[in-house]
Amino acid sequence: MNILVTGGAGFIGSAVIRHIINHTQDRVLNLDKLTYAGNLASVAGVSESSRYQFVLADICDNEAVRKIVHDFQPDCIMHLAAESHVDRSIDGPAEFIQTNIIGTYNLLEIARHYWQQLEIERKSQFRFHHISTDEVFGDLEDSKGLFTEETPYAPSSPYSASKASSDHLVQAWHRTYGLPIVITNCSNNYGPYHFPEKLIPLVIINALNNKPLPIYGKGDQIRDWLYVEDHAKALYTVLTSGKIGQTYNVGGHNEKTNLEVVGAICDVLQELLGKPSEHKHYRDLITFVKDRPGHDLRYAIDATKIATELGWLPVETFETGLRKTVEWYLDNKQWWQAVMDNTYTTDRLGLN
Repeated sequence: MNILVTGGAGFIGSAVIRHIINHTQDRVLNLDKLTYAGNLASVAGVSESSRYQFVLADICDNEAVRKIVHDFQPDCIMHLAAESHVDRSIDGPAEFIQTNIIGTYNLLEIARHYWQQLEIERKSQFRFHHISTDEVFGDLEDSKGLFTEETPYAPSSPYSASKASSDHLVQAWHRTYGLPIVITNCSNNYGPYHFPEKLIPLVIINALNNKPLPIYGKGDQIRDWLYVEDHAKALYTVLTSGKIGQTYNVGGHNEKTNLEVVGAICDVLQELLGKPSEHKHYRDLITFVKDRPGHDLRYAIDATKIATELGWLPVETFETGLRKTVEWYLDNKQWWQAVMDNTYTTDRLGLN
């Protein structure tokens, strides 16, 4: 297949591309705007493949995207391009509205017109896969329940509200125009190539630099953690085997409080590196900071549907996935140091 991946230089998008190039015979076009979170070094290992190509473009640029779709002739589109950091959405929601809502609308319209003119066989095989988040469901608070595909939407932040809006647009384009879509809503991802301002890489890097390990509030917020390579496999499974018009929740079956996550990282680092300088244990670096506005207490995914209908289950436990993640950051300082130094923003555009 020809697969157009939007946001393929991002954390999850790059994992999807690496999976496709390394484990299938499909061809990939990576369409990415290369915002702060986009890093072509994340796909460097597959970028020399004859089945991979990259195009610098913004999904809000109708003319550019329309030409890309026309030239590449995709058999399916995997839409991952999005602004995704909650804190940034609180400080500046406009970019989230523009990219996540307007950009998705633009892509849907281009996909619809492209799909409608395809020959019957290719038209029947086309898929638009929209990748979303469990944050659209809001806060489970003290409930023992889980997010299912039928859970009502109740987003809390500008980020999650913008993603909820994009989900609704995709569903509407299916119902109104018949566009063949599938949607996935995933839990918190972690793993290699994760942008350093996110919790797990931030804690690893701060610990290595003997800096405080910041935790919001009491650290009692609960998330379901999903190893990014498991997620990439799930996304490809839904793309190729999912039922048109359906939504599939993807979770890692690993509910942990933020404090538990940070403590586990400290323990792995202690085991691999020994005690840090000036402290007996990396846990001594833990620092509690003021909680962010509207912080949801608990997310938890019920991934029964994708398991029973499509046969997908995560391979990694939280313990095995976290160890792989910590070891990757220890072995790939050059990647994250370039992000920390902000040199990746010039290197990636060929300016250095």
